[in-house]
Amino acid sequence: MGSQFDLDKFKGVIVAFYACYDEQGEISTEAVRKLARLYKDAGVKGLYVGGSSGEGMLQSAAERKLVLEAVMEEVGGELAVIAHVGAPSTRESVELAKHAESVKADAVSAVPSIYYRLSPASVEAHWRAMIDSTSLPFIIYHIPQLTGFHLSTAMLTKLAALDKVIGVKISSESTYELQQFKAAGGPEFLVLNGPDEQYLAGRSVGADGGIGGTYGVMPELFLKLESCIRAGAWDEARDWQFKINEIITDLLKFPSLYGGCKALLRLRGIDIGQPRLPLLPATEQDQEAVQALHDKLTAYIRQAQA
Repeated sequence: MGSQFDLDKFKGVIVAFYACYDEQGEISTEAVRKLARLYKDAGVKGLYVGGSSGEGMLQSAAERKLVLEAVMEEVGGELAVIAHVGAPSTRESVELAKHAESVKADAVSAVPSIYYRLSPASVEAHWRAMIDSTSLPFIIYHIPQLTGFHLSTAMLTKLAALDKVIGVKISSESTYELQQFKAAGGPEFLVLNGPDEQYLAGRSVGADGGIGGTYGVMPELFLKLESCIRAGAWDEARDWQFKINEIITDLLKFPSLYGGCKALLRLRGIDIGQPRLPLLPATEQDQEAVQALHDKLTAYIRQAQA
């Protein structure tokens, strides 16, 4: 039996949307709109709003709603918008899920509750509350290195049997686990690659696309990589993955990944402020390195678009 949802809209390059702040560190809906439009114009498949890159866990529920509303007003209906609604409490997660449905997001997604070490039964209850609270499709977010919870294949199989659970974003570093999740979920169950540095590896073993934070500074390169994969040009795809990994390696040298990404985006012509503490911004001393990285990325983008 096929899914009741259009799964094709979630296959491909989905940008994990960055948090956008003004000079006072408050949500800038103007910057949110500009960034969303930038990604639409670049040609990505969708946006994942309020996750790690979106600093959702550092924002209030009201702020997260404001961001999603601005995204939906700008590109709703043009891009697939997945709202990450995970929060420490189930009550807040359900509140955010209901809000996502009210603004017509295309899907909701969530990590397990953080801080407490929870049993599988607790995590399942947490997710099921969100799943049951709306009519939207649900995408599990598996990132055990940050949440401390490791989703088992047995639990994934159980949840995948629910009509509204359409897939999993897998950000663990094992492509073996990704392949096992795809096998457990079945051919129509979406598996979305999380680690940006292994997009090609994930796609080669069954991922239907990917969701990633560094896509946001170089959507052109990930789109080129995806086009090579779809054309079966595996050697060329490998070369583009290596170029992407050069950029990622340089980004990881800054005080925080998101500080580096935002500094790089600023040179690309869009200012979305600084990351919210405790995430550190790039410093004045980092600007020469940011400029060098921008120059390298610009050359790669020209090559991708040639």
